[in-house]
Amino acid sequence: MSATPEGKKLPTSAQRAWLRRGLDQPGGKLPLFDELGQQVDPRTIRACLAQGWAEPWFDNALKPDWLVCKLTTTGRSAAGRKRAQSLNQELKVRPQAIVIPFR
Repeated sequence: MSATPEGKKLPTSAQRAWLRRGLDQPGGKLPLFDELGQQVDPRTIRACLAQGWAEPWFDNALKPDWLVCKLTTTGRSAAGRKRAQSLNQELKVRPQAIVIPFR
């Protein structure tokens, strides 16, 4: 983790990637698994909990060792949503359609 000039800690790339996945989820739910189906490293989750970027959501009775978490307001800021939105507006990013011809 690095720090800003104000002394606030910034998330690592792995932490930021995990936090960003909760931005568009109902209630800010954070995933237990990454995009490849692998369990998110518990050290990443615990580090985000320690910084206040995530908070426990509920206890999982079937898997008590799994940390089910959601984003906090601080976590939304740390994930960089506003920065990403402003970059998209600056670049005027628009979704592109991919056309695959059938043969």
